[in-house]
Amino acid sequence: MSGFKGNFGGFNMQQLMKQAQKMQEQMENAKKELQESEFEAQSGGGMVKVVMTGDKKLKSINLKPEIVDPEDIEMLQDLIIAAINDAVAQIEKVENDKNPGLPGLM
Repeated sequence: MSGFKGNFGGFNMQQLMKQAQKMQEQMENAKKELQESEFEAQSGGGMVKVVMTGDKKLKSINLKPEIVDPEDIEMLQDLIIAAINDAVAQIEKVENDKNPGLPGLM
Protein backbone atom coordinates (compact mmCIF):
# COMPACT_ATOMS: atom_id res chain seq x y z
CA MET A 1 0.00 0.00 0.00
CA SER A 2 2.98 2.29 -0.20
CA GLY A 3 1.72 3.54 -3.59
CA PHE A 4 -1.67 4.63 -2.12
CA LYS A 5 -2.42 8.25 -3.11
CA GLY A 6 -6.15 8.54 -2.53
CA ASN A 7 -7.21 6.71 -5.68
CA PHE A 8 -9.90 4.06 -5.61
CA GLY A 9 -10.29 2.12 -8.83
CA GLY A 10 -9.06 5.09 -10.85
CA PHE A 11 -11.16 7.64 -8.95
CA ASN A 12 -9.46 10.51 -7.20
CA MET A 13 -11.20 11.04 -3.85
CA GLN A 14 -10.23 14.69 -3.68
CA GLN A 15 -11.78 15.32 -7.09
CA LEU A 16 -14.93 13.42 -6.09
CA MET A 17 -15.23 15.54 -2.94
CA LYS A 18 -14.89 18.74 -4.98
CA GLN A 19 -17.59 17.55 -7.38
CA ALA A 20 -19.89 16.68 -4.47
CA GLN A 21 -19.31 20.11 -2.93
CA LYS A 22 -20.05 21.78 -6.27
CA MET A 23 -23.29 19.81 -6.60
CA GLN A 24 -24.30 20.81 -3.08
CA GLU A 25 -23.63 24.49 -3.88
CA GLN A 26 -25.70 24.21 -7.07
CA MET A 27 -28.56 22.64 -5.11
CA GLU A 28 -28.41 25.41 -2.51
CA ASN A 29 -28.43 28.06 -5.25
CA ALA A 30 -31.40 26.38 -6.95
CA LYS A 31 -33.23 26.20 -3.62
CA LYS A 32 -32.59 29.89 -2.92
CA GLU A 33 -33.69 30.84 -6.44
CA LEU A 34 -36.88 28.82 -6.03
CA GLN A 35 -37.64 30.37 -2.64
CA GLU A 36 -37.27 33.86 -4.10
CA SER A 37 -39.61 33.06 -7.00
CA GLU A 38 -43.30 33.85 -6.95
CA PHE A 39 -46.05 31.64 -8.34
CA GLU A 40 -49.48 32.93 -9.28
CA ALA A 41 -52.49 30.70 -9.67
CA GLN A 42 -56.13 31.45 -10.24
CA SER A 43 -59.52 29.79 -10.23
CA GLY A 44 -63.04 30.72 -11.17
CA GLY A 45 -61.91 32.24 -14.45
CA GLY A 46 -59.61 34.68 -12.67
CA MET A 47 -62.07 35.58 -9.92
CA VAL A 48 -59.68 34.22 -7.28
CA LYS A 49 -55.94 34.79 -7.59
CA VAL A 50 -53.24 33.73 -5.16
CA VAL A 51 -49.52 34.40 -5.09
CA MET A 52 -47.16 32.08 -3.25
CA THR A 53 -43.43 32.14 -2.79
CA GLY A 54 -41.32 29.17 -3.81
CA ASP A 55 -41.02 28.08 -0.20
CA LYS A 56 -44.82 27.62 -0.21
CA LYS A 57 -45.74 30.68 1.80
CA LEU A 58 -48.96 32.43 0.80
CA LYS A 59 -48.13 36.01 -0.18
CA SER A 60 -51.49 37.35 -1.33
CA ILE A 61 -55.08 36.49 -2.17
CA ASN A 62 -57.04 38.67 -4.57
CA LEU A 63 -60.81 38.25 -4.85
CA LYS A 64 -62.97 39.97 -7.46
CA PRO A 65 -65.89 41.58 -5.63
CA GLU A 66 -68.49 39.81 -7.76
CA ILE A 67 -67.29 36.38 -6.56
CA VAL A 68 -68.21 37.22 -2.96
CA ASP A 69 -71.73 35.90 -2.52
CA PRO A 70 -72.84 35.68 1.13
CA GLU A 71 -75.34 33.02 0.05
CA ASP A 72 -72.60 30.78 -1.40
CA ILE A 73 -69.54 30.95 0.85
CA GLU A 74 -68.74 27.29 0.08
CA MET A 75 -68.05 28.09 -3.58
CA LEU A 76 -65.66 30.89 -2.61
CA GLN A 77 -63.87 28.60 -0.18
CA ASP A 78 -63.54 25.93 -2.87
CA LEU A 79 -62.14 28.45 -5.36
CA ILE A 80 -59.56 29.66 -2.84
CA ILE A 81 -58.51 26.10 -2.06
CA ALA A 82 -58.26 25.28 -5.79
CA ALA A 83 -56.06 28.32 -6.47
CA ILE A 84 -53.75 27.56 -3.54
CA ASN A 85 -53.45 23.90 -4.52
CA ASP A 86 -52.62 24.93 -8.10
CA ALA A 87 -49.86 27.26 -6.88
CA VAL A 88 -48.40 24.49 -4.68
CA ALA A 89 -48.50 22.08 -7.64
CA GLN A 90 -46.60 24.63 -9.77
CA ILE A 91 -43.92 24.97 -7.08
CA GLU A 92 -43.58 21.20 -6.68
CA LYS A 93 -43.25 20.77 -10.45
CA VAL A 94 -40.36 23.25 -10.52
CA GLU A 95 -38.77 21.46 -7.54
CA ASN A 96 -39.01 18.11 -9.31
CA ASP A 97 -37.78 19.52 -12.63
CA LYS A 98 -34.72 21.03 -10.97
CA ASN A 99 -33.89 17.90 -8.98
CA PRO A 100 -35.15 14.79 -10.78
CA GLY A 101 -34.53 11.68 -8.73
CA LEU A 102 -34.00 13.68 -5.54
CA PRO A 103 -37.55 14.32 -4.26
CA GLY A 104 -37.97 16.21 -1.05
CA LEU A 105 -34.46 17.62 -0.92
CA MET A 106 -35.56 21.12 -1.79
